[in-house]
Amino acid sequence: MSDLPELSPTLDRLRDHVVEHSVKTGEFVLKSGATSNWFLDAKQTACRGDGIIAIADALVEMFGDELADIDAIGGLTLGADPMAYGVAAVLATRGHDLRSFSVRKEPKPGGITGRIAGALQPGDRVLVTEDTTTRGTSLIEAVDQIIGYGAQPVFMSVIVDRGGTCAAMAKERNIDYRPLLTAPDLGFGYGT
Repeated sequence: MSDLPELSPTLDRLRDHVVEHSVKTGEFVLKSGATSNWFLDAKQTACRGDGIIAIADALVEMFGDELADIDAIGGLTLGADPMAYGVAAVLATRGHDLRSFSVRKEPKPGGITGRIAGALQPGDRVLVTEDTTTRGTSLIEAVDQIIGYGAQPVFMSVIVDRGGTCAAMAKERNIDYRPLLTAPDLGFGYGT
């Protein structure tokens, strides 16, 4: 991995975990129908205890004191769930009290209706998460639902940005986007 970009020790530890557990090489057909020589299943990092701790450490490093400005963390289910719930739990042990939530793909037909599930409250300042993004559509779908609920998305972050197009979408919506890792950080090009 000596030809990879230099990262901080915290992000390097996360990258090592992602490369070991989440990256597969070969020939794959992606959801878009395109073919790729690598596949990323970032849940393999987000669903392991040491992986979620590495993610939480990376978020603390990336956002620093700005975490104090965040009330809740979440995004579109299923991609955001392990990251949102795991990070909220880890950070609670470190004095950061974040509520976590999911945005359902469909409204729940009964009981409390709507697409928001969990502890999001109107007026919350939100860190919108996803395990990985290629085009950013899941993040933006979550942003729209969060705004509709009365909360304010102020940051977006993913474990790995595979496509490199999400930053422009976030900027159009005046949301600060900070991926923890990018495809080039893993030794791959965007969109390949």
